[in-house]
Amino acid sequence: MEPRTKSQIQTEPLSSHERLNPERHSERHAERHSKRDLGRGLLLAAFGASLAQPLTAQTHQLSALVVPASQERHVGKIAFVELVTPNLSVAKRFYAGLFDWDFRDLKVGADDYAEASLDGRLVAGLTHRALAAGEQGRSAWLTFISVQDVNATMKTALARGAKVLLEPRSQANRGQQAVFADPQGAVFAVLASSSGDPPDELADPGEWIWSSLSTTDPEADAGFYQDVFDYEVHDLDDVDDISGTEGVADAAPQHLLFATEDYARASANILQAKQAGASPHWLNYVHVEDVTEMCAKLISLGGRVLVEPRMDRQGGRVAIAADPLGAAFGLLEWPGAQDKEVTS
Repeated sequence: MEPRTKSQIQTEPLSSHERLNPERHSERHAERHSKRDLGRGLLLAAFGASLAQPLTAQTHQLSALVVPASQERHVGKIAFVELVTPNLSVAKRFYAGLFDWDFRDLKVGADDYAEASLDGRLVAGLTHRALAAGEQGRSAWLTFISVQDVNATMKTALARGAKVLLEPRSQANRGQQAVFADPQGAVFAVLASSSGDPPDELADPGEWIWSSLSTTDPEADAGFYQDVFDYEVHDLDDVDDISGTEGVADAAPQHLLFATEDYARASANILQAKQAGASPHWLNYVHVEDVTEMCAKLISLGGRVLVEPRMDRQGGRVAIAADPLGAAFGLLEWPGAQDKEVTS
């Protein structure tokens, strides 16, 4: 979760011989399969029905990711996020009140959909998923990672132990996308944007600034994402050990940074034992100026604070919250003088 800036990261990325060997980890993870399958099933319940709708029957076209379109591409960048929710009106009211997002309503297949924007810039998509009789409402954010070729990415991901949740498909004005579960069960999507990727600029308040993977085995999952997205992986425990493993021989990494093009993209962190019932997952963070103030605001709007504000590694405060329908997201302050560049 904690990004590192150019001045903070001065470590060598994990070398090629340190990449994940799936057989080496198979025994270590065998006992976790049942928990991972349960977590994957819950996420499939949230995403499957909505995203499986035919994408050719659109009443309106989605907005392009980048306007005007460009040839810019940053493989491994978190390019977009999308919310699946059982109550689109409640979700729109909450996020509009919290982040001042504006919404454009349209149809994607048979689903009601809303594009969220801030000062005219597209920041997210929200899609409605109707509940079956007797089913409890589930809401979740889906993380889209930029790729050059979705089919080639799928081939690599499958060879490294991923499962395809939604096959590659093209979406007018947006590009090609697919949804997977990684070997630990965390759900993510890939997107080859037809209009290019957003430039590598720091997000303004109200925009997404960071994404983190919480997993039972950061080292193994980092190997998977390194193979799929060609990430450079930095062990943050070598830079600033807070895991209690400093000086312990062969201690497994607890906090890892993913980077491409010398730019920080995301992180992988150990799924804490105190998170009872939690399964591996991605979490996305919105840039805010005052985390404490935003926590109070989201409570007044019907949200919940899941993890109280605390100081993060990069010098700002961070908190984790949930919207009124249970979708988790993070709030992150970002010291103004810092960027996301990393150096070896």
